[in-house]
Amino acid sequence: MEFSYVPEGVCSKQINLKVENNKVESVSFVGGCDGNLKAIGKLVKGMDVDKVISLLEGNTCGKRNTSCADQMCIALKKAISM
Repeated sequence: MEFSYVPEGVCSKQINLKVENNKVESVSFVGGCDGNLKAIGKLVKGMDVDKVISLLEGNTCGKRNTSCADQMCIALKKAISM
């Protein structure tokens, strides 16, 4: 399943996910810290969605109470609930 999400409170403008059989097939971000977000996509590729969420949910960025990684977890939860 492919899913796009518009994150809130972060620099990235969109998160694109592909999830199959509760595994992250791919993640890409539009905008934000290009190198770091590409790295996140590479690191979570092939991982179980629940594992990604348990590792990255609640991560913050600077003074923000969220981060692109945290917003990706929100997107993943929405994607698997569909």
